[in-house]
Amino acid sequence: MTDSFPILGFDHLEFYVGNARQAASFYETFFKFTNTAYRGLETGSRKVASYVMEQGKIRLVLSTALNSDHPIARSVLKHGDHVAVIALQVPNVVDAYQHVTARGAISAERNSAGIAAIPPTLAEDESGLLHYAAIHVYGDVILKFVDRQDYRGVFAPQFQPRHSVQPGWEAGLQTIDHIVGNVEWGAMEHWVKFFADTMGFQLLVHFDDAAISTEYSALMSKVVQDGSGQIKLPINEPALGKGKSQIQEYLEYHQGPGVQHIAYSTHNIIETVTKLQQAGVEFLRVPTPYYKELEARVGKIDESIEQLAELGILVDRDREGYLLQIFTQPVEDRPTLFFEIIQRHGAQSFGEGNFKALFEAIEREQALRGNL
Repeated sequence: MTDSFPILGFDHLEFYVGNARQAASFYETFFKFTNTAYRGLETGSRKVASYVMEQGKIRLVLSTALNSDHPIARSVLKHGDHVAVIALQVPNVVDAYQHVTARGAISAERNSAGIAAIPPTLAEDESGLLHYAAIHVYGDVILKFVDRQDYRGVFAPQFQPRHSVQPGWEAGLQTIDHIVGNVEWGAMEHWVKFFADTMGFQLLVHFDDAAISTEYSALMSKVVQDGSGQIKLPINEPALGKGKSQIQEYLEYHQGPGVQHIAYSTHNIIETVTKLQQAGVEFLRVPTPYYKELEARVGKIDESIEQLAELGILVDRDREGYLLQIFTQPVEDRPTLFFEIIQRHGAQSFGEGNFKALFEAIEREQALRGNL
């Protein structure tokens, strides 16, 4: 596979939230992130306050508006706390931006929250030059290109470093494995084509409603990725079923398409999930019979099945190896955003063998919410 332009990896994800100080405390306390940088009134930022949270190679930016007229405030009013920006590191922002806009990406229009995409922009302070640009993708999500080659600061101009690192504090989260977007019925093909046409991404795998369905609900999903395989973007759309699918529930409460969940990789999922559960993170659970047939289904694995069952970790195998995964409950009052923890032992798939058990677990939660 060959990219249309080089992508070095995920740079950061920016969340728009109602109260960034409280959100930072949540991600620090429950998910063991460290606050490494801050901007706000004290640093000269008069409209937005932001906290940079890091763990492994994962960087989250939690941003809140300082007045109700700001586009971030309007976006949070519409969607609740949500992932607003997916930022990718590139070696040349101008080349990346010109390439995608020449092939149909929208650069000038504002989205429904009033947030405009960004042409190539240069930000400068005593730490150097930071280049960035952004385009619109599904819903109100912005895809941002960032070049840090000439910038030596903690994150970006107006940000000041924070020193809250505690030895042994992290939970073992390493990288962003993939980011899943939910779009409305009939829109999945459009966005698969968008990423193919504008960025040269290719289709990695396709799951139809026969593979991802239960008695009550179904969805369809396609996964696109860049040439290196670092950037994986599954895209889901709802399919017809007896009840309301998790995708339709998301679309209603998020009020449109957006990022449904983020998968974080770890080198030791048992240790990571144990730490997160001890910190108070709530995970989806599958019935214990799932584990009685586990070894017969996936073969020998390195981990203890008893420990996996105790923690609720799922296992699946493909031709390259096996993976372990677990999903949190939604982390907002709205049943929208959640996280996945994943450990890959060679497998490059997404746990197709777990879909039925996982979706039944999600449906039990939907039923409790009165949304099935």
